[in-house]
Amino acid sequence: MASLFTTSILSASLLIVLIGSFFIEPINAGGFNIVKEQREFDYFKLSLQWPGTVCRNTRHCCASNGCCRGSNSPTEFTIHGLWPDYNDGTWPACCTKSGFDVKEISTLKDALEKYWPSYSCSKASTCSGKKGLFWAHEWEKHGTCSSPVVKDEYSYFITTLNVYFKFNVTEVLYEAGYVPSNSEKYPMGGIISAIQNAFHATPEITCSQGAVEELRLCFYKDFKPRDCAIGLGSSHHNGLSSSKSSCPKYVSLPERVSLALKTGEGAGLRLTQSKAY
Repeated sequence: MASLFTTSILSASLLIVLIGSFFIEPINAGGFNIVKEQREFDYFKLSLQWPGTVCRNTRHCCASNGCCRGSNSPTEFTIHGLWPDYNDGTWPACCTKSGFDVKEISTLKDALEKYWPSYSCSKASTCSGKKGLFWAHEWEKHGTCSSPVVKDEYSYFITTLNVYFKFNVTEVLYEAGYVPSNSEKYPMGGIISAIQNAFHATPEITCSQGAVEELRLCFYKDFKPRDCAIGLGSSHHNGLSSSKSSCPKYVSLPERVSLALKTGEGAGLRLTQSKAY
């Protein structure tokens, strides 16, 4: 009996060791809970922001905030990021130690400022635990997980820009009659259908207070459009939820509010607002 009992204990201990070997030790980098080893991603998600919705929540202006450029502020969907995702709703993050180097994208800076602006005055968290540019956050958290399709920083940004230009969401919606308005409400189903008809794939849409905030297009690894996997894990980026839960049946595309920096003796920084058509 003692021999049998000892054998059982040893077997149980071995089983625990074997089970434990299937788990990957989690680590924390720059506030992101990631794992040491991550499998190759399944598809890309291009997330776009509607400036009219994002900028209406701006309370403080600074030179780095795209909402604060007055008449030069964005008037169309801009890039949030190109995200490698898994089909099961999870996603890889901070896959390598390849830190962001702004010199690598110096030739793209004008385009990035216009089409991939930050809408915040706060610096973004990076995988190294430091604070940096919005682009640094997107490259280190998402871009480093884009291999083997995208292998370096420059390729990540130029690839994202090219996909953004090719699949022009703003143009598609405008042609379908969905234009910026602070009074008009549009059917969510109509907006989704316009994208489906143009790209033959279903997007993911998130809303804030009844207004479209982000629209996401999904792609196979060769950048052919595919349906977004709305459902499990659809809310994992920045706490945003899928279109099913965050958007009403009728949504708005708010007009951009012009926010400009004003300086003067004793004035510091303050906002001036006016409608921009």
